Amino acid sequence: MPAPLVGIFVGGRGSRMGGVAKGLLVAPGAAETLVARLERVAREALGDPEVVLVGRAEAYASLGLPFLEDQPPGVGPIGGLGALLGAAAERGSPFALALACDLPFVSAALLRRLSAFEPRASAVAPRQGELWQPLCARYAPTPAREATRALIATGARSLQAVLTALDAVELPLETSDELRDWDEPGDLS
Repeated sequence: MPAPLVGIFVGGRGSRMGGVAKGLLVAPGAAETLVARLERVAREALGDPEVVLVGRAEAYASLGLPFLEDQPPGVGPIGGLGALLGAAAERGSPFALALACDLPFVSAALLRRLSAFEPRASAVAPRQGELWQPLCARYAPTPAREATRALIATGARSLQAVLTALDAVELPLETSDELRDWDEPGDLS
């Protein structure tokens, strides 16, 4: 059986971090970059998934991970999700996990729960308040790819709309820190 496909989204410009590629930052108290940590945690949680970078990955070439360019380009994160889901469907992956590169507290336990929760759902994601967390989510490749393509064709760019279209199932969080992200230098102090 093909392995799950894990996409670490690295496409942002990092403008709030002074133009630094966020995934190459080392979180306070850590010994590895955010991307290296997410790759390690995904492998710990899922065994031997295929791990790819999604988006503008030039700054990450030294990591040696394959990357997917947005499909279509120029539409924001929904283009990255389209690329990830297309690749997962083509490979026959049982599911795709989409992970933002700036999540220093995502654990193997969270990814195991995410991968196993409601296995027949087209999408599973946690919520914070009223908002889905689409870049810490599991997607069924074929239905999610079709929904994403349909939304892009209408001009939609919202990842929230993708999860709504898929009738996503909410994954309860065990702690509020699990999805704490690192958008600005002061966020982790």
